[in-house]
Amino acid sequence: MAARRRGLTRRQVIAGFFIALGLLLVVTNIAGVGKADPTISKLAFGVPGPVVAAPTALSLTLIGAIFLASGALVFVPAASRLATWLLWASAVLIFPAVLIWAAAGKQTNVMTMISETLRLGTPIALGAMAGIWAERSGVINIAIEGMMLSGAAFGFAAFAFSGNIWVGVLTAVLVGGFMALIHATLAIQFKTDQIISGTVINILAIGVTGYLRRQFIVDSGGGRVTLPQTPIPLLSDIPILGPALFNGKPIFYTMIALVVLTHLVLFFTRWGLRTRAVGENPRAADTVGINVYRVRYTDVLISGMIAGLGGAWFSLETVGNFDDGMTAGKGFIALAAMIFGKWMPFGAFGGAMLFGYFEALQTRLQILKVEIGGTPVPVQFLQILPYVATMVVLAGLIGRAVGPAAAGKPYEK
Repeated sequence: MAARRRGLTRRQVIAGFFIALGLLLVVTNIAGVGKADPTISKLAFGVPGPVVAAPTALSLTLIGAIFLASGALVFVPAASRLATWLLWASAVLIFPAVLIWAAAGKQTNVMTMISETLRLGTPIALGAMAGIWAERSGVINIAIEGMMLSGAAFGFAAFAFSGNIWVGVLTAVLVGGFMALIHATLAIQFKTDQIISGTVINILAIGVTGYLRRQFIVDSGGGRVTLPQTPIPLLSDIPILGPALFNGKPIFYTMIALVVLTHLVLFFTRWGLRTRAVGENPRAADTVGINVYRVRYTDVLISGMIAGLGGAWFSLETVGNFDDGMTAGKGFIALAAMIFGKWMPFGAFGGAMLFGYFEALQTRLQILKVEIGGTPVPVQFLQILPYVATMVVLAGLIGRAVGPAAAGKPYEK
């Protein structure tokens, strides 16, 4: 047996990250602890609502000390369980640490950050659910970006033509399904390489939607009308959390329902069992009477319809218009969220919210006009924050992610 290669484990790499971050926080802030007039970071929780005044230097020093402790305990075998809990606590504490640092001498609203995170994470979560439905059945779907873009364009065009925004939403869903049907036909029926098929659809979507915008949408006169805010009675009146969680728009609520529904269908129904069987071993599934082609076609079609709904979020729930390339790579970030969640609906939802948080954070940092060493941080560096976070998470924080065994492999009966 070959000798096991020695090296740092993923857990130790994460521990090293927290040790370095903890040292940075402690060294840069400990000099300000105990001063007569320390800088205060004011964190608001709702409007109107409580405001927590946190001494910036003291708060960041204490958080840095927790980071140091959690990282150091990883290298102590006897404290393995405690180190695990501290690592999770440290991961959570990163979020208030960033806000306290950014709001030094200013005030920021934490609940606004939470509501923006949920809102901006919605299309990513929908794209991740779309990816799960396709890949769990064995079909790689990197065309989510193109399906979302097509749904956004044709959904808005249908709204501008009909004057009914719900017709636009339905059209977006159907167009996403149509694009998925093209992908399914190429990948399942003609056994085209699924990566190439998805890439072709993404390119096709860019061209078709750009043409549609120039020829029809620009002169349609429609725009700036979005789906209505729909507060949930009683729940939206809950102090602090109510406005953030229960005062959203229809596609946001639909996203939450689809995450739960996807989990229930995949793991508690016969169709879900068949989907997972086809995605892992289609030949074995075929021998027990499961129609592999039908399962894959159906799941890819569902995938496209969910992606189309994600496209409607851009043009009909958020912007009230359509612009070229308005999905801005969210379909690809959705795939990263799916991998982050290891093809599990709730895990992918968590990944989507993580990326949504970084999207909200870069906007918040621009509003607060953060500085490093007295020099304002260039806006361009803040705008790339969500994409850098995507690379960091995929590069080293999710560990080994193994998808369905038959994903990307055409089935020959």
